[in-house]
Amino acid sequence: MVKDNDKQQFVLEPLIKTPPDTQKDIDSLTHHLFNDLPFYDNLLYNKESRTIRTVMYLDKDIVNTSVRKDFVLTDLTNLVEDFEEETGLDVRISGMPYIRTMNSQNIIDEIGKFILAALGVTSLIFFFFFRSFRATFISMFVVIVGVMWAFGILGLLQYEITVLTALIPPLIIVIGIPNCIFLINKYQQEVKKHGNQALSLQRVISKIGNATLMTNVTTASGFATFIITDSKLLKEFGIVASINIIGIFILSLLIIPIVYSFMPLPKTKHLKHLNKRWIDAFVNWMERIVRERRIAVYIVSIALLVISIIGIYQIKISGSPIEDMPKNAQFFKDIRFFEEEFDGIMPVEIVVDTKRPKGVLKPATLKRMDQLSEVIEEIPELSTPVSAVNLVKYSKQAFYNGIPKYYQLPTSQENSFIMEVASKSSGNSNLLKSFVDSSGQTARITTFMQDVGTERMEAIEGRLQENINKFFPIDRYEVYMTGSALLFLKGTKYLVKNLVLSLAFAIFLIALFMAYLFRSFRMIIISLIPNLLPLVITAGVMGFAGVPIKPSTILVFSIAFGISVDDTIHFLAKYRQELIANKWRIQKSVYAALRETGVSMFYTSIVLFFGFSVFTISNFGGTVALGALVSATLLFAMLANLVLLPSLLLSLERSIANKEVLKKPQIDILPKDEIKSGKIED
Repeated sequence: MVKDNDKQQFVLEPLIKTPPDTQKDIDSLTHHLFNDLPFYDNLLYNKESRTIRTVMYLDKDIVNTSVRKDFVLTDLTNLVEDFEEETGLDVRISGMPYIRTMNSQNIIDEIGKFILAALGVTSLIFFFFFRSFRATFISMFVVIVGVMWAFGILGLLQYEITVLTALIPPLIIVIGIPNCIFLINKYQQEVKKHGNQALSLQRVISKIGNATLMTNVTTASGFATFIITDSKLLKEFGIVASINIIGIFILSLLIIPIVYSFMPLPKTKHLKHLNKRWIDAFVNWMERIVRERRIAVYIVSIALLVISIIGIYQIKISGSPIEDMPKNAQFFKDIRFFEEEFDGIMPVEIVVDTKRPKGVLKPATLKRMDQLSEVIEEIPELSTPVSAVNLVKYSKQAFYNGIPKYYQLPTSQENSFIMEVASKSSGNSNLLKSFVDSSGQTARITTFMQDVGTERMEAIEGRLQENINKFFPIDRYEVYMTGSALLFLKGTKYLVKNLVLSLAFAIFLIALFMAYLFRSFRMIIISLIPNLLPLVITAGVMGFAGVPIKPSTILVFSIAFGISVDDTIHFLAKYRQELIANKWRIQKSVYAALRETGVSMFYTSIVLFFGFSVFTISNFGGTVALGALVSATLLFAMLANLVLLPSLLLSLERSIANKEVLKKPQIDILPKDEIKSGKIED
């Protein structure tokens, strides 16, 4: 910016009018840029490292379209690579449209990896349990069709592939395989008993189908609770996941019986897994603990509960928008580069409304804004602020022929004639548009925040608010803060609140299912305890391990609760059948239910544990945490349902053996002829 003495106005001229020919020209130009133009310090260059940056804006018409992806991944990338090759300079790129595009591409690249890993892990475990290529291929066919449905529903609803929706296809594999295990295991058990294929398939559908329907409905309900949140990302995830969980249930219930009806009966070698000694040993171990060590089970459970509650108090909330991004990706390294070079990456905007036209350029307002800017500069996590104050200082420097020492606010006497010159300057007016609205009433101060923790972010916000209240009287100014850094902080807190509500809703919904099944308040409480305890333990582990609460990790609880309650439903449904068959003898019914359902619960829990573990191969920190925490929670839930739940039933046998509430099951899994004859063949 220079002063045109003839026209008495400021004009903008190119810094480099002619390309430098000699080293002396370059040195002179460098000295002028880094020493004589403080307006651009930490805005366009870093004096110490001599890094220079340029700023461009994407056309708003393409920012939210597929054209953005083509531009960033092809045109911009090629342009930068050609420039680097031609000049030998190191070019870094950042900015929200660029980060969003590169992040999305990383997510898309991971989907294939997740699907292959989930298919590989679940098929290996499935084959290890069943030792049947036929059963394995049928199950893989079912879940592959389910994955195709998942992509189809995403397309039909016109949802983008996000970091959450990318998890749905592998989730369908992991959740679909347990359905196949229950159905095929039941079919093989029936074949082993009587060898009648038609009767076996009929009992698979009539008995296991009902229980599996309930378990899939509860799982889908756990995901569907995300629909009530105000987050578009979570809402889409909840809608697609819940629809597809019901879809994979329908697929497995239709395809498996139909395919087996065209096949010969399983051979003896395919039924050997039903008599594995190590499985018998595992079931015997559980039964022994329930019989002889119930007091120890309660002591361990209470101790874990107390320790976990201590851990919960150590959990922190994370408000970092880049924390979960892949650390090895070049675009993430570029984010860190910009943070290091220019003291921040996330914009914080302070908007000052003077409540009167042209109030921004009044000396009193500029002085107050300058005082606040000085406070911002004192905060190490914030970059040098930019506002109309900087432009007014630059105008004074230009008025005094560019002498750097005059880069300061005009005095009251100087203000009138400097502002008069500035008002005639069209170029200066264009610059002013970036900082002041067209009426001159509202201005903004822009700074950038480093990637800091939530607590520090709140402390910075508090300090800024304190000084805003100090410098700007509420009767004369209206000042507020915004920007992606603070919005993400507020959004994370709001999301955590929403997700706590969604978890509470999931618990309430599943309690209703239990009430429908058992019509007994005591049974609802007993069924919820072994499913809530693992959630508390996982939360405690997060506290001790330093894993913060954030959008990706808060998902763990609703997902894990919706899945883990499936084991409870299978066990209690079987327990109710045994009560009827054994004429309300509690002990005999509990042990029979434990032996009958223990194997399938163990199989499905192992599949789920390793299935969710595949998410730990992700490059995204949130996805890794989600996979590890859900896996751990489901493992805790399996042990709680196999040990704690039977123990509670035995300890409270007198208070729950109420024939009036249990004698009419809401879902008839056993045919009436079997109940009357006292046979239990599940």
